[in-house]
Amino acid sequence: MRLLETTRLEERLAEFARERDWDRFHTPRNLLLALTGEVGELTEIFQWLTDGEAETIMSSDKAEHVRQEVADVFLYLMRLAMVLGIDLDAAVQSKIALNAKKYPPKA
Repeated sequence: MRLLETTRLEERLAEFARERDWDRFHTPRNLLLALTGEVGELTEIFQWLTDGEAETIMSSDKAEHVRQEVADVFLYLMRLAMVLGIDLDAAVQSKIALNAKKYPPKA
């Protein structure tokens, strides 16, 4: 069972880049810099909020902005994984298994 249904999204994302001749710009370094920028934009939304405000942000007028920035982060991360040849599903499953061993549930 796949944790993420990434194949169709990866194909759509690859086609989007190809149609715009962006593949030449989608180097690991450039994608990582873009990803960092998008994480910064997401961070900026939360920067001066209290914990209470942050917890209720999705019921505020900032909800759509948060959704858009989270999507940007996800897409750049996915594109970076694609360029590096990382199977996100396999990587996520492996990491969860490692974390389960490292942090076993308390009895």
